[in-house]
Amino acid sequence: MGKIVIHHEGCKGCRYCVDSCPRELIYINTEQINILGYNPAHVKDDPEKACVGCSLCAEVCPDVLIEVYREKKGAKKEHA
Repeated sequence: MGKIVIHHEGCKGCRYCVDSCPRELIYINTEQINILGYNPAHVKDDPEKACVGCSLCAEVCPDVLIEVYREKKGAKKEHA
């Protein structure tokens, strides 16, 4: 199981993370504008789907604004 952390204030809304997420957990929040004047990416609160910690979203982010954490069985959370 994984956890996605997006630093919204620097996000330019490029959608690379949205398009790369195999679980479709990331979306562009058109109701919010960040300090740069863009609609930032957010993580869906969907109890039916869970992040698998693949880190594809973090890998494609051109501004390195996404962190993905993975939880190993029987261990504390680890940075992916």
